Amino acid sequence: MAKIRGALTEDARKVTGQALQAAIVDLIDLSLLGKQAHWNVIGRNFRSIHLQLDELVEAARRHTDVLAERAVAIGVNPDGRAGRVAEDTRLPQPDPGYISDDKVVAFAVEALSGAVERFREHIEATEEADPVTQDLLIAAAQDLEQQHWMFEAMR
Repeated sequence: MAKIRGALTEDARKVTGQALQAAIVDLIDLSLLGKQAHWNVIGRNFRSIHLQLDELVEAARRHTDVLAERAVAIGVNPDGRAGRVAEDTRLPQPDPGYISDDKVVAFAVEALSGAVERFREHIEATEEADPVTQDLLIAAAQDLEQQHWMFEAMR
């Protein structure tokens, strides 16, 4: 079976692959948590939060695909399986059932704060290892920071 190697050195591939895998886990879990909250949010601000959660999910899914395809392009196999995401996620997890609109906003702010912080670490880690991946991580971080702002403004 042929393997994809990409143009990176082995060390650069390892550093970049680790950053990409961690970012992919965050994005997959953000999209899952966004949908969980989207389905279960209740309260006066239901509609605006419901719609904002769809924007978060769409951004997370879009960047997941871009980063996973980048991983394959450099010779790293991304792992987005449910078990891997559940084992590796660092995002807070909501309780099951209905979630009041104010708790959804607080939860989204907390989850996005952590994700943005980790994305900034990935950006720093890939600065020398792979500037192409760094650019993709910057684009994802920009969208996550925008989502963070949107939810934070609802407090």
